[in-house]
Amino acid sequence: MYIAPFGVEIWMNEWETRCDWNLAETCVESLTIAELLQLTGKSPADLSDLLSLKMTYGAIEGSDRLRKAIASLYQKQQAENVVVTHGTIGANALVHKALVSRGDRVVSVVPTYQQHYSIPASIGADVHHLLLREENAFLPDLNELRSTATPGTRLIAINNPNNPTGSLMNRQMLEQIAAIARDIDAWVLCDEVYRGTDQHGRGMTESMADVYEKGISTASVSKAFSLAGLRLGWIAAPLAVMKAVSIHRDYDTISVGMIDDHFATLALEHRQSILDRSRSITRGNLALLESWVASEPLVSWIKPESGTTALLKYDLPMTSEQFCISLVKETGVLFTPGAALQMEGYVRIGYANNPQVLTEGLQRVSGFLRRQAA
Repeated sequence: MYIAPFGVEIWMNEWETRCDWNLAETCVESLTIAELLQLTGKSPADLSDLLSLKMTYGAIEGSDRLRKAIASLYQKQQAENVVVTHGTIGANALVHKALVSRGDRVVSVVPTYQQHYSIPASIGADVHHLLLREENAFLPDLNELRSTATPGTRLIAINNPNNPTGSLMNRQMLEQIAAIARDIDAWVLCDEVYRGTDQHGRGMTESMADVYEKGISTASVSKAFSLAGLRLGWIAAPLAVMKAVSIHRDYDTISVGMIDDHFATLALEHRQSILDRSRSITRGNLALLESWVASEPLVSWIKPESGTTALLKYDLPMTSEQFCISLVKETGVLFTPGAALQMEGYVRIGYANNPQVLTEGLQRVSGFLRRQAA
């Protein structure tokens, strides 16, 4: 089976260990286990709870306690509507493999995480891209979606909040997408891995699994919960999806680690303190980034409404890969080239890391831009 090389992951594999200032990182500043215990009202003594864990496979679909904690993130989901996966990357892959067959019509927004168009294409699906445009604030054109998602469409794949643009579809838009899908009896897969990082209000976007009866939501503890090292995600979906996904999951997952299950449960049961920390970081850092963009004549953007990333348009006669390689070699600062996201002429910045790292990194980018302009 041929599958297109994964642009973003290839870039990160090559460069993220060779930079000094990683502004390509997409997770909210990661937690240590000690910080997790502190935020959840525990102490190092509570680690003794792990000593009695027997290292079996554990609960195959995820522990009942974990699945209940995940279900509580949603308005209409129960534990039986949740299955635990190897990160959101495992969740997305399972949904595509379980629901999409050769010849099926699939519509995916672009830019998004490459899984959502490359996996169905590798299966032999008829994949159509719905381009998110700057003039629409990187939100989908619903008229274009109606004309692209024709009768017989099997799956519509969206990403909310969006990576890399930080655009955010509100409940009204999600309901409009659901109505379009309902008219053609299509599934809607919504990758919600950045859910919980909205810049305004309570910070928590409505979920497609709650909005639409054939809505499927995927997420994990990696981004908003700052626990990418656990490699733990999930699918929230109707029971028919659970059944189809479980067949495929038996072949490539079996179960997640019991220690991962334990710490993820702890985080989700005390999610308010963790999300408060995450929103403090993302909101504070985005304000820093906004001031920086305003001071840089060679850079423009559409300010993100959520998530941890932004697309920066640069006004220089060089490709995005040339820009990023020159930047990291000269300054030690790592961005992601837009070419890896099918968005040439842009670079992606991750702004949810340590504020000191962001500040120092942006200062170095400013120097780089001045030298390039000269």
